[in-house]
Amino acid sequence: MSTVTMAAVAAHFGRDVERTLAKLPGIFAQARERGVDLLVLPDATIGGYLGDLRHPGGEESDLPPAVALDGPEIAAVIALAGDMTVCVGLSERSHIAGETVRFNTAVCVDGDGVLGVHRKVHLPLGESEAYRAGETFEAFDTPVGRMGMLIDFDKTFPEAARTLALDGAEVIACLSAWPASVTDRSDRMRNDRQAHLFDLYDCARAAENQVYLVSSNQTGVLGGLRFLGQAKVVDPAGEIVAKTWAKGGLAIAEADVHAAVARARRSLDHIHQRAEHAYRLTTRA
Repeated sequence: MSTVTMAAVAAHFGRDVERTLAKLPGIFAQARERGVDLLVLPDATIGGYLGDLRHPGGEESDLPPAVALDGPEIAAVIALAGDMTVCVGLSERSHIAGETVRFNTAVCVDGDGVLGVHRKVHLPLGESEAYRAGETFEAFDTPVGRMGMLIDFDKTFPEAARTLALDGAEVIACLSAWPASVTDRSDRMRNDRQAHLFDLYDCARAAENQVYLVSSNQTGVLGGLRFLGQAKVVDPAGEIVAKTWAKGGLAIAEADVHAAVARARRSLDHIHQRAEHAYRLTTRA
């Protein structure tokens, strides 16, 4: 596929899984009407996010409902996807070494099934009380090209997106449930520190790796968290080419991804002009 139409979703998704599954067909229909090939939904689309980042609660009833990757919820998304490539976030229930564990997970599917899975590696504040951390960043092949996924706080770390770019990803989907600051609250969203960082990281990760970054986010309020929206598509030069701002909606951009990435790297190729011998990857003892 030479030209790809990419869409990042800004929308509110709560704890009611059935309500979410009833809401998704309308979003998919809107995307399909606009010719979308890659649809990126927010983190925690299925089941909602935590209500409190600092103290998420240890009781099962306090946490988002967790679903299995081979369960009916993902099957429903696969059925809706059809010929679209779709990334969706959820609280995953998995069984490892006889233990039931939770992951904050992003899944990429199309109508034929699961294409890729990413479990959030970097867990901020109290999120580690609710989820086990993932361990890898890996790109994967899709009908829209080779891509990778990050989940909100993952994009804070340049190494995460760089690993995906080194693995051949030309599009990075970043699924977020990114709230306004919980430690330094501001009366105005435009002055909010997290709103500024959310956009800054999106643009920096795209520009430093010379890839497209499709950044979705939750909107609205859940528990004590107020989500930013600001879904966007960023091009390989770090320029925002589509954005929803704080409201719900679709940020849509069309591009010949492979050609645009090749053009961005024609003279200054950040991937192949690295000087690995000069970099420190661990802290000084």
